Amino acid sequence: MSKKLIKSGMIVSSMTLVSRVMGLVRDVVIANLLGAGAAADVFFFANRIPNFLRRLFAEGAFNQAFVPVMTEYKKKGDEGEVRELLAAVAGTLGGIVTLVTLLGVIGSGALTALFGWGWFWDWLHGGPAAEKFELASLMLKITFPYLWFITFTAMAGAILNTFGRFAVSSFTPVFLNIAMIAAAWWIAPLLERPELSLAIGVFLGGLVQFLFQYPFLRQINMLVWPKWGWYHPGVVKIRTLMIPALFGVSVSQINLLINTMLASFLATGAISYLYYSDRLLEFPLGLFAVAISTVILPALAKTHVDSDPADFSRTMDWGVRMVMLLGLPAMIGIAVLREPILRVLFMRGEFGLHEVSMSGASLLASTTGLLSLMLIKVLAPGYYARQDTRTPVRIGIMAMVANMACNLVFIYPLGYVGLALATACSGTLNAVLLFKGLYQQGVYRPSRQTGVFCLKLLAATLVMGGLIGYLSPDLAQWGAWSMAKASWELALLLLMGGSVYGICLLAFGIRPRHLKSSREG
Repeated sequence: MSKKLIKSGMIVSSMTLVSRVMGLVRDVVIANLLGAGAAADVFFFANRIPNFLRRLFAEGAFNQAFVPVMTEYKKKGDEGEVRELLAAVAGTLGGIVTLVTLLGVIGSGALTALFGWGWFWDWLHGGPAAEKFELASLMLKITFPYLWFITFTAMAGAILNTFGRFAVSSFTPVFLNIAMIAAAWWIAPLLERPELSLAIGVFLGGLVQFLFQYPFLRQINMLVWPKWGWYHPGVVKIRTLMIPALFGVSVSQINLLINTMLASFLATGAISYLYYSDRLLEFPLGLFAVAISTVILPALAKTHVDSDPADFSRTMDWGVRMVMLLGLPAMIGIAVLREPILRVLFMRGEFGLHEVSMSGASLLASTTGLLSLMLIKVLAPGYYARQDTRTPVRIGIMAMVANMACNLVFIYPLGYVGLALATACSGTLNAVLLFKGLYQQGVYRPSRQTGVFCLKLLAATLVMGGLIGYLSPDLAQWGAWSMAKASWELALLLLMGGSVYGICLLAFGIRPRHLKSSREG
């Protein structure tokens, strides 16, 4: 089983790598165009709201509820029933999302007031941020239809993943990045407000992603005509699972929205600093954790259908090992090299050394929760694959309340950095409670080999982090170097860190067989 998972994980990671690299290029283009000022704050705000709803209706809650039910129908071997399920899901979900999208476009001003209360308050009283509220309302009208496109894109991707076609859905996000880069290069010079070009790029990117996957659905004979099916047994089961999952998988996104709302009261640039630091965390999250989660959910659903609890636990154990193997060095590496990475990636155009330092502060705070966020991606499927969506909801609500409390504690002394630290703390609480629940239910019991494996990983990571931290100069030196020189020095440090980590793993006795499940290794 683990060999197949490793192969699938490598496919997803490879495609996701392309997407994440293009995403970094996109962010470099945005930083060059907008920097970290008022225009950047407004665009990131307008882009975050439809992305939050995407997690609810598309990739997050829907995927977690849809894949186990789809796996059950596929297991029966009746293609007609599977196609009928897909038609009912597409019609029902599509009808709801169409209504939400129309309401979002029409009510963009109300949404902006709700989540950008600081700007709305200034708009009411003629304050300095009044223009931000007006521009955000306009941009939200343009970006909101992205929700409609990406919902059907995510559904198509979930179907393809269930049939083992992981590469297509993993590559699809590349088109959003390409569309936004193209809009920044070719549409922005034509507009009086260049930030509007990025909103147009989001709209076009959603459209292209929507169109890309459908030929592949036709290849597997799963392209169906949508029809309303609210009371279809499969739809009933999916929505029963999905409604509580809306909260469970969206806690981190809700926390980000809360942070955005609070940041609207802070100085200009706060939303942008949080965005750039969050984007760097998304790289290892998407490349490693989401890739592992993508391949592990269908495997867990299958072992649950087959009533094989031992194999279920082994598959969970494999997922945790992979996250620890990749997440520990990612967390320490980003924390130590946060400012050099930000300098090389974003310091150009409107993004200067001051913005590097300010973004680096929030990145350091956010990085403390990176490993926890990665583990959530593996632990949560342990519930969803068994069609238990209520437990993650309870845990998610507890984490969200903790995030709010931490926001109040940290925001006054630390400002926007406190918001990042609060999110990291709530993510850690979420991961701990998810693991505790799986352990107490007897669903997942880490093997002794995994415990020893993780201790060796920690030791190797500390050696790596200490070395690259010692060799890295201060930010002033990084800023004084040319882009070519800074890029070269950063590449050397990354290469050295990766090499030292690999050598330490070998020295501590870790071999490829330890990447397999306990049954195989």
